[in-house]
Amino acid sequence: MRGALILSVAIFLSGALQTLALSPYDYWVASIGSLVLFLALTKALDPNSYLSPKSAFYHGWLIGFGLFASGASWVYVSINTYGNAPPALAGFLTLFFVAALGLFHGFMFWLYSKLKSKYLGFNVLLFATLWVGNDLVRSVFLTGFPWLFIGDSQLDGPLSGWLPLIGSYGTTLILSITSGALVALSIDRQHRTALLVTLLLIALWTPGYLLKDKNWTVSTGKLQEVALIQLNIPQELKWKSTQRPKTIDLLRKMTEAHLDKDVIFWPETAVPLFYTSARPLLSQFGRKAEAQNATIVTGIPYSGWDSETKSTVIHNSVLAIGNGEGIYHKQKLVPFGEYVPMQDVLRGLIEFFDLPMSNFRKGEENQSMLSVNGFSVSPFICYEVVYPDFVANRSIGADYLLTISNDAWFGESIGPLQHLQLARLRALENGRYMVRATNNGVTAIINTKGQIEEQIPQFSQGTLEGQVRIYEGETPFSRVGSMPIQILCIFTVFIGVSLRWRSNSNKAQSL
Repeated sequence: MRGALILSVAIFLSGALQTLALSPYDYWVASIGSLVLFLALTKALDPNSYLSPKSAFYHGWLIGFGLFASGASWVYVSINTYGNAPPALAGFLTLFFVAALGLFHGFMFWLYSKLKSKYLGFNVLLFATLWVGNDLVRSVFLTGFPWLFIGDSQLDGPLSGWLPLIGSYGTTLILSITSGALVALSIDRQHRTALLVTLLLIALWTPGYLLKDKNWTVSTGKLQEVALIQLNIPQELKWKSTQRPKTIDLLRKMTEAHLDKDVIFWPETAVPLFYTSARPLLSQFGRKAEAQNATIVTGIPYSGWDSETKSTVIHNSVLAIGNGEGIYHKQKLVPFGEYVPMQDVLRGLIEFFDLPMSNFRKGEENQSMLSVNGFSVSPFICYEVVYPDFVANRSIGADYLLTISNDAWFGESIGPLQHLQLARLRALENGRYMVRATNNGVTAIINTKGQIEEQIPQFSQGTLEGQVRIYEGETPFSRVGSMPIQILCIFTVFIGVSLRWRSNSNKAQSL
């Protein structure tokens, strides 16, 4: 009993260890240490060690639970502070959230136990592909939660050269294979195995280092002078009517001081009014900007009439005014923050299910980019930038990328810094500059290598001035996204099913 408890705690901690590999800690080697520890504790790769499906599910859930409990518990801040849920209730809802996310890992490891073979090498590949397959499924299930991938740790790691080719999913695969191969050495200690593992690691890790300075996209030599405004409006004041005139006056002062720039970027829902009510104000700003040959890009809630449902719909949007045009409605909505699943049941139960602006409608697919002083900008609102394939698809043809956000919902937790890391990853994966305008930080200009060129610290008010360089062409990941990784996952599972079927057939014939 005591041994089982110690094992459970150790597996939970192996999951928590993965969080240390990501921002703001950035100990990337912890991503390998986590999986090595997990595989060693469960003896999952050893062909001679039986792994029951029940134990596999439980142990898989435990490592997932440890990962999300340590890495995604920042949801507590928005539930408790801004949803006004008592600490006990907020803690329970947070615990339920992270425990439910752990189920993805539980099902992944359960499937592994079903397909595990007598071949050590195949077991390494099977585990690695199922691990990254779990991330792929988690990215699309319901609205998706593509967060806390171990491959994200390689943004500043030795495998960063792989990111423009195979993305974060691909580096997750490499780290998983590496971890499995190291554990395999302790199972099969023959010189031949050691040689194969050494050659494998050289083949996987050397290109990642050598390709770090490879430029997959090409600078056009053109650039835009930009200003990014960070308002730092406390979330509890943002939507109060008494704060609205102060916010608008602040926007006016900070913007008029930078109309000599090509583009001035405001953060998500910077204007605390619906578009229909804000049109006179926006027209005024637009005329001033156009007179200076400048563009203002702002986040704003947009309301419109839906002829099909014969009702008013609300979008979380971004639009360009002045010497620019276009409007984009957010497609990837945050559950409970921007819409409430099963709202007929949940609304009214607690204040968290009635947060301000939590009834948005998702925008249509294939929306046009923003035109900004003659350049095409692909916008992403807050949560959207965390989706690797979504960003890759919308980066094609863009001169640069934009993400606007309001991370004030998550206070001083690690969530906003993880969010920044993901924006940097998308810039590197797609070989484009990324402009990141936020309400309370971190506002930044990110180059094509995912490095921050300029930034404003969190929880401060100010304007970031800088240059955005225009690049053309596409990275391999921009063109094909995660499709090769998906194919590998499906193919490996197919091989696993075939091997299991053959094994069962041989057993039946021997009886």
